[in-house]
Parts: sequence; structure tokens; C-alpha cells
Amino acid sequence: MRGCVLKRLFLGLVFFLFTINNSPFTASYAAEPPKRIISLAPNITEILFALGLGDNIVGVTSFCDYPEEAKKKPKIGGMSNPSIEAVVSLKPDIVVMTTDGNPKEFEERLRSLKIRTYVFTARRLTELPQGVRDLGTALGVKKSADKFAEDYEKTLNRLKVHNSKSVAGKKKVLFIVWPEPLIVAGPGTVIDDALQSLGAENIASGTNTAYPKYSIEEIIRRSPDMIFIGKGKGMEKVSEGLFKRLRIVPAVRNHKFFYVSDDLYRLGPRTLKGIAEISGLMDK
Repeated sequence: MRGCVLKRLFLGLVFFLFTINNSPFTASYAAEPPKRIISLAPNITEILFALGLGDNIVGVTSFCDYPEEAKKKPKIGGMSNPSIEAVVSLKPDIVVMTTDGNPKEFEERLRSLKIRTYVFTARRLTELPQGVRDLGTALGVKKSADKFAEDYEKTLNRLKVHNSKSVAGKKKVLFIVWPEPLIVAGPGTVIDDALQSLGAENIASGTNTAYPKYSIEEIIRRSPDMIFIGKGKGMEKVSEGLFKRLRIVPAVRNHKFFYVSDDLYRLGPRTLKGIAEISGLMDK
């Protein structure tokens, strides 16, 4: 009888240890807070710096250019084609990835090499606060992450309330990412989320892709009240021909087209700054 009891206890212990070691939460939550972090996406890098983990970052992608300190970090390649050799050579405690740009196969390869990973899944405006909270818990900076999320939610709500009171009627808006060829922000993008949160109608929200090619004829047909276009080197010069062709559109005819920062291109700490910029221009 005693032998049977001991056997059951032993089997129970084995099952418990197996569960702990193979739990999907173990890799992210049960281990010691990581000291060496690699970021595989620009928005992740910005979030890590915002959470006070800049000194812990030992590697970033070639697209991670903000804040300025990120440019000085060792590079491991692009988002879609990071170098496994570069990652391994930096001996990370954890590699933080995103579902918005990083290949699933790379995550599987890292796990096969016993390299701890964390996948950031937030892709929409409303998903960011909880996404940061979960990331902060995984990286041992829960307090900073909770504060980031709380401040973010409060500020976003203030911007929504402000625009609901100050903007009379729903304005039709278009956000141009690049003028030649004409690429605009469509559904599922942070830009689209931002415009909707401010009570605007993104005329490209009914397209089938996030950043569709758009036609001059469609812009004229939809007649946006305002047009925003992302700033960039020589962007105003490149856009001259486009706006000449759109001169009959209300946004151009009434001089309601504005060059704005790239703060809305990445879901992260600068997103609210980008929304505030758009909000201010919509008041004009």
C-alpha cells in the first residue's frame, strides 16, 4: 500500500514538473527577468525604451531608428529576414517578436535552439495597453508597463472626448503614405484606427488591404474634406503633381491638406502624439 502511495506521489510530481516546464506561460513569466533583450521590430524597440529597458537591449533590426539611442545598438538584420547567426552571437536572454512583420518560422527556429522568445500580438490601437501590460509582466517591469498603459488609455479617451465635442459632423479623410505610386492607409492599420477614434471617416477603410494602391479617380469620386500625407525627404516636391490633379477635391480646393509626422506608422509610445497631431489639424 505504501509503495502504491509513493508511486502516485512520484507520478504526480513528474506531471507537475512537466506541466511547469512546458506551460506556454513558463517561457515568458516564470523565468528570471531578462537582462539581455533583442527586439525584432521598430515599435517593440520604442516600447522597450519607454519601459526603461534601453540599457538591456543588445540587438535590434536595421529598421529600429527611434529613439536616437536605438541607432547605436547592434543590428541583426531586417524584420522579415533577421540573421539567426547574429541573434545567437549576442547571447540574448529573450527575443521579443511581433505578429506584425516577423516570420513565424523564425520564432520556431529560435525555440528549437532553446532561445527564449516573447511574441507581442497587439496590432490595433485598443490592443496596445494590454499588450504592453503583458510584455511588462514578461520582462519584469510590470509597474512601468501598468503606468504606460494607464496613461495611454487616459490620454486616448481625452482625445476622443475633445474631438466628439469640437468636430461638427463626420469629416471624410484620406491619409496618403506615398504619392507616386499612390499608396494610402486602409483598414486594419493604426492610422485607420486613429482616424476612426477621432470621429473621422477614412475613405479608404473599405478597401481589401492595409495599404492599398489608390486611384486619382477614386479620390475625386469620394471627395475627402481633408488629406494627410506622411512627411519625408522631398515629399512635398514629389506630391506637387498629385495635388495639381486633385485641385477640384474639397481638401485641396480649401487648402485642407497637411504634411504630418510618421508617429502613426508604428503602434507604440509615439502613437498618441500622432493622434494628437491629427486631432489638432482637424480643428482647423
